[in-house]
Amino acid sequence: MGKPTPQELEEALAEAVRMREHGEDPHHVAKALLNLNYRMKHLEQVAECADRYVHFGLAEHDHAALLRAIEAYKRVDAITEGTEAQEQEPGL
Repeated sequence: MGKPTPQELEEALAEAVRMREHGEDPHHVAKALLNLNYRMKHLEQVAECADRYVHFGLAEHDHAALLRAIEAYKRVDAITEGTEAQEQEPGL
C-alpha cells in the first residue's frame, strides 16, 4: 500500500471532519483517521529529533529536544486515550 499524496491526505482528512460533524461515522473510520493523523504528527517529531540526536553527535540540546518531543507525544497519547482531562486539541 502506498503512502497517500499530500492532496489525497488533505481530502481524506477534510472528509473525515465532515463525517464527524454530520454524525456519519458508524464504523468510526473518520474518528480513527483523525486520531491517527494527529498522533502521527507527534511521532514524526520524535523520529526527527531522534535522528538529529543520533546522527549529529549526541548534542545536549538535541537530547533535550528529543525528550521534549517524547513527552509531547505521551501527553497527546494520554489525552486521546482519555486518561487526562480532555483538552480541545485541533484535529480531535
